[in-house]
Amino acid sequence: METAFDDKAKEALAALFEQFWIVRDADPERYQLVREREHVLKRYVEEKFGYRLIVHRHFAKLEKIPAEPEPWMGIPSFQEPLDYALFCCLMAYVESKAVEEKFLLSDVCEEIRAMYPGDVPVDWTNYSQRRALIRVLKTAEQIGLIRRMDGEIEAFAQHADEEALYEVPVLARYFMRTYPKDLLQYTSIDELLAEEWKAAPQDYRRHRLYRKLFLSPAVHRTEGDEQDFYYLRNFRHRLREDIESHTPFRYELYKNVAMLTIPERQAPYTLFPDLKGTSDIILHFAAVVRERLASFPPDEYGRLWLTPAQFSESLADTKRRYEAGWGKTHREASLAELAREVLAELKAWRMADTDPETGMVVLYPLLGRLCGRYPDDFQAKEREL
Repeated sequence: METAFDDKAKEALAALFEQFWIVRDADPERYQLVREREHVLKRYVEEKFGYRLIVHRHFAKLEKIPAEPEPWMGIPSFQEPLDYALFCCLMAYVESKAVEEKFLLSDVCEEIRAMYPGDVPVDWTNYSQRRALIRVLKTAEQIGLIRRMDGEIEAFAQHADEEALYEVPVLARYFMRTYPKDLLQYTSIDELLAEEWKAAPQDYRRHRLYRKLFLSPAVHRTEGDEQDFYYLRNFRHRLREDIESHTPFRYELYKNVAMLTIPERQAPYTLFPDLKGTSDIILHFAAVVRERLASFPPDEYGRLWLTPAQFSESLADTKRRYEAGWGKTHREASLAELAREVLAELKAWRMADTDPETGMVVLYPLLGRLCGRYPDDFQAKEREL
């Protein structure tokens, strides 16, 4: 008899979503958890997301392909496009090596220089390019794609002739997912994403919306996806029951936005608000914007359109009223610096964007779900001071 989707299956599903892969040697308990619930997990992620769960004797991996690529889905440790180009070159180099084969840092440098596709060749006498390669090698080592046997990679930043010894682990063979065609036959990211829906076109909408709900902070109703919102609204009871019985999340649906929330903070998840001071500022900013709805009324999709000057002025008002409880860095930051940081964070959480045609700041309905004010006793103490 097959095991039911119980609390252990929920824990295993959470781990699969939050980690790139679960390596048996590094995390044997979670690996065993996935192994024990493999069949119910495979059925659920295939039916709801169209995802493939791979349970190998060395690791377990859920191939989490997004419905739409978003900026936060990059590799956090990478800082510029060069990092990604070097990473691809490193993967091509490792692919040519046998499992457990050793190689030297100097060999990697030479091979990457030979295969680098940019118009300007890689120059390892350039300090910033050496730092980029260090970021790439450290990330690859952290993921488990290479294993450092000897040497200190940081020394390479100071001297281009520093050496280190690496080995190719078995995980390197399973980093890249397989496609029906050779990758060179795809000409754009859109073609790669379109390949996702060919296996089960009849389930396209369900798979796409489950992916958006689980991989994005919110799903907003916009001009181009009215049908998506009809689905979210018409099947809201079924979605709520399914999501809340398989995960710790709650399904929330409003006129213009759908999202997953969680009642209590739990360690594996990246949640808003987090512990960064910017989260507090956004909560205070949301409270100020809520008071100003008469000044910039929402459009038919619940969006607020602010000029850059209106955005800065609203943020300035937020600063005047709430900065007493902010950290020193944000209290002393200029309004321009604060605006850049807050807007970047709003964009990362799908709460705002900048319209490319008009330059206006667009605040999305998700921001309206939030509000933050100081308690009365805090404000009373501030007045006394």
